[in-house]
Amino acid sequence: MNILLQLRHRFAQALADWADPVDELVAMVRPSQGAQFGDYQANCAMPLGKRFGRPPREVAEEIVNRLEVDDLCQKPEIAGPGFINLRLRDEWLTNTLRAAVADPERLGVATSLQPRHVVIDFSAPNVAKPMHVGHIRSTVIGDCLARVLRFLGHRVTSDNHLGDWGTQFGMIIYGYKHFLDQAAYPSQPVVELGRLYRLVRVLVDYHETKRRELPELAQKLAQQEKTFAALETELSDKQSDKKAKKTLRQAQGRLADLRNQQQQLQQQIASVETDPQLATLAQEHPDIGRAVLDETAALHAGDEENRRLWNEFLPPCLEELDATYERLGVCFDLTLGESFYQDRMAGVVDDLIACGLARESEGAICVFLESHDTPMIVRKRDGAFLYATTDLATLQYRVEQLQPDAILYVVDFRQSEHFEKLFAVARQWGFDQIELAHLSFGTVMGEDGKPFKTRSGDTVGLASLLDEAVERAKQVVCENDDAKPGGPELSETERQRVAEVVGMGALKYADLSHNRTSDYVFSYDKMLAMNGNTATYMQYAHARVRSIFAKGGVAAEQLRATPQALQLEHPAERALGLELLRLSEALEATAIERRPNLLTGYLFQLADCYSAFYEQCPVLKADSEASRASRLLLCDLTANTLRLGLALLGIDVVEKM
Repeated sequence: MNILLQLRHRFAQALADWADPVDELVAMVRPSQGAQFGDYQANCAMPLGKRFGRPPREVAEEIVNRLEVDDLCQKPEIAGPGFINLRLRDEWLTNTLRAAVADPERLGVATSLQPRHVVIDFSAPNVAKPMHVGHIRSTVIGDCLARVLRFLGHRVTSDNHLGDWGTQFGMIIYGYKHFLDQAAYPSQPVVELGRLYRLVRVLVDYHETKRRELPELAQKLAQQEKTFAALETELSDKQSDKKAKKTLRQAQGRLADLRNQQQQLQQQIASVETDPQLATLAQEHPDIGRAVLDETAALHAGDEENRRLWNEFLPPCLEELDATYERLGVCFDLTLGESFYQDRMAGVVDDLIACGLARESEGAICVFLESHDTPMIVRKRDGAFLYATTDLATLQYRVEQLQPDAILYVVDFRQSEHFEKLFAVARQWGFDQIELAHLSFGTVMGEDGKPFKTRSGDTVGLASLLDEAVERAKQVVCENDDAKPGGPELSETERQRVAEVVGMGALKYADLSHNRTSDYVFSYDKMLAMNGNTATYMQYAHARVRSIFAKGGVAAEQLRATPQALQLEHPAERALGLELLRLSEALEATAIERRPNLLTGYLFQLADCYSAFYEQCPVLKADSEASRASRLLLCDLTANTLRLGLALLGIDVVEKM
């Protein structure tokens, strides 16, 4: 049962014919900040008092008189200027906990009364490029939300919208035709294709930077230098003026930014020109950028050789992706890449024109939006379709074939403007009855405060990230096992298995425990810590609970089947029991806010409550058999709640650590 939802419903009934609308008021019923204020607290009397011009305590008394919570709570108390404190009845708590104990699969969490069909678009790597650290966020956030929504009774279709048709294939095809290592390709095709992509990308960027980006930046820099010099002269007599100083600082800051950009571009050019091999290739392939676009266009037009190569490249790339997903424990209902929608693209553009949404502009077909200065281009002058066109075709297909109530896109924040335009066009196109949401997320940062990269400056590959996480986890597992008072308990095989579970869990939890919209600093040491808000701490808490049953020779299944009365006589017992019953609240909040960190925060709070209980309430050596059985039931429910909560995050548990 969702206690918070139930209490808010009771308050809504009490306020319905008196203080409409009630949504904002019932949202002010929240868990209390401390046990001295009860279990839950309602703060709605203050705004109502202001609305009616009455003392808040008087309003609170009237609310309490209207409120029907006797079956759930003790008599509500009014405190301070009008806070309503609610304390759940111990008998109700114990009965509800007993029902949760008897339901080890769902732990008393009900399914939604209004289930929806939700499509979640997440992960979506480019096929012919190795997955890197940047893919971890979309993958684990999307997977977690899919798990939570399914558990709550919603129908979920997870879709991995692979990039299998874009310019990267033009780069790889060009690289294959000109730079292929004939010896490496047969044995490690994906590694070689990745090398070809990176090489061609460097050469394309080199020429683009030297011919266009650097000259354009030089013009901007010259203009900004003139602007700054003029400001400096104009404001020379106003050095004491704060506004003048601020204006100069801002101009100087823009100038510094442009100079920094210029330096970076110059370094990028120098890195090619000082490398003999790259410099030679750059000279030999001066028009590589245009050639790559030609190879891409040929692929899309059905060129026999390019299609053959595309079909040859795709299977090994997909196999490598599948191996990574299997290791992460992530699976998808659909894996429809960009190529799947190509036969819809022309129709999408024609329909947008027919609807009066798109029109020609300088040879391209564009949709102009009042909300944005720049249009959404859906077909270029040369007839090529764009990323936006593919997304519109994908949206059309999903609505027609899947008929969802909502489509969620788990994509990083840099695509925010793209999705604003996409949703605006979709609504005008007739898809205004479906919820469309961009679940953006921040960047994985290194400890230097910059996007996480290797020492050489390359993007960190996901496979190597997983390998190192497991390797470091094994060190933690071995140290912990070796330090046990009775000596090590795990065999080498068990240590490796536990290390895999702990390593994968640490990576996922470190990401999910942060607010998805924030950047976070990647640190193996922090994510594998045995204390604090980490998966390792949660997994260890679960293993510690299970060790009690092993040590006492207690069969959890038999204990659950035996009629036992739960006792909440000690404050730590009651605090743990109450926290256990807040699982439903945490899952609902995670689903509504679409923020996995709300679930990790709950699990951390639960683990802390259990730790306090464990320190203060002997279990196997309890004063009475009844107390022993009751505390064992609380332990069992704690272990199952941690197991279920972690499973919904996509994280496994172990019996021993």
